[in-house]
Amino acid sequence: MRNAAPEVAHCRSASDDARVRRNNTSPEQALVLDDVSKRIIEQLQQDGRRPYGTIGKAVGLSEAAVRQRVQRLIQSGLMQIVAVTDPMQVGLFRQAMIGIKCDGPLEPVAEALGEMDEIDYVIICAGRYDLLCEAVCEDDGHLLDLLSNRVRLIEGVRDVETMIYLKLHKQSYQWGTR
Repeated sequence: MRNAAPEVAHCRSASDDARVRRNNTSPEQALVLDDVSKRIIEQLQQDGRRPYGTIGKAVGLSEAAVRQRVQRLIQSGLMQIVAVTDPMQVGLFRQAMIGIKCDGPLEPVAEALGEMDEIDYVIICAGRYDLLCEAVCEDDGHLLDLLSNRVRLIEGVRDVETMIYLKLHKQSYQWGTR
């Protein structure tokens, strides 16, 4: 059996999570990955359903060791394994990027947006907008309601620009590891 001590170094504790929030660092900055963990992630980016035994053969670990590492990567918040759907195929026919300019602190606005089910990500950014987010809605009426009755009413929102998606040309989650 392999010594568990080296693998423990790959997992953050609850106190590490508190430190990450306090220091405003990302989980990726707080978690140091070794080459084997990076190779596991790359295997799962190619196929999120790839069996742990197959991954183990590719990276030189047992199936159990791969399972433990994957669980730690998920628990640390560094990685998640999800089913990505085509919104159109599940009844969500309107997608849009929303650019938002704010007055005052950005975090409360980002938090409020993050609470909305229709918003699948929120980015605090520099440039033309203070925040960018993506909305996935059932139809134009649903998007209109989201924008008019929820997004624009958030305290601190000054200006909203909506960019309707006409066609998704590329979507990839295989950026690898560094």
